[in-house]
Amino acid sequence: MRKLSPFYRSLAIAKKDMLIFYLKGPVVIMGLLFPFFLFGAFLIGRHLPHSYLFVVLMSMTTFFTSTAVGPTIIPWEARSKTFERLISSPVSLTTVLLGDMQASFYFGLIITLLVSSVGFFLKIHVNFAIFSIAVILALLAFSSMTILMSSYPPTDIPADVMMLSSLIKFTLLFISGIFVPISKLPPYARWVSMLSPLTYLVDALRHATYISAFFSVYTDFVLLLFFAILFFVLGVYIHQQVLEKRFM
Repeated sequence: MRKLSPFYRSLAIAKKDMLIFYLKGPVVIMGLLFPFFLFGAFLIGRHLPHSYLFVVLMSMTTFFTSTAVGPTIIPWEARSKTFERLISSPVSLTTVLLGDMQASFYFGLIITLLVSSVGFFLKIHVNFAIFSIAVILALLAFSSMTILMSSYPPTDIPADVMMLSSLIKFTLLFISGIFVPISKLPPYARWVSMLSPLTYLVDALRHATYISAFFSVYTDFVLLLFFAILFFVLGVYIHQQVLEKRFM
C-alpha cells in the first residue's frame, strides 16, 4: 500500500474537523451570526458608498469565518481524548495542525465566496485578480493565526481559548482600518495597525474596489503571506512545547 504524504493525511484530518466542528455553537455564532450583526450595527444610520460597505463586509466575513473554527478544535479534542489518540497515531503534530488550519481555511473560503456575491447584485466594480489573491492570502493568514491562538494556554476547556481569541480578534478589528481608514489614524495608532494582518486585507480590498489605499497592493500581498507563515511556524513551535501539559 502506497504511503500517504503528510498533506493527504492533513486533508483527512481537515475532513474530520469539517464534519464535527462546522455546526458547533461557538463556530456558528462567531463565524456566521456575529459578523453580520456587527456589519448591520455599522450600517445603520450611515450613507456610505456601496464599494466602501463591500470592503467592510468582506473584511469582517473573511476575518471572523476563518478564525471561528481553529481555536475550538484542540481544546475540544483534548477534552474528549481524541487529540491524544490522534497524535499517538503515525501522524506528526505538524500534520495534525495543518489539517486543523485547512478546516478553518475551507470554512472561511466557502462563506466568503457566498457573501461576495453581494458585490455582483450591487454592481460593484471589482478587480477580480486582486480580490481573489487578497482573500486567499488573508484566509491563510487568519487560519494560521487560529493555530497560534489555540496553542496557549494548554487547556482542555474551549471557553478559555475562545475568550482569549475573542479578545485578540476584537483588538485587531478596531485597529485595522475597517471603521477608520489608516490615513486618518494618528501616527501612533497607524504604527500599531501595521502589526495586524487584517490591516493588509482591508487595504488590498480597497485596491480591488478602486478606493484609495495606504500601502501598495504588493506590500499587502507580501505581508499577508509573511503573517501566514509566521503564525503557523510559531503555533507549531508552541504546541510542541506545551504538548505534555495538555495531558497532565
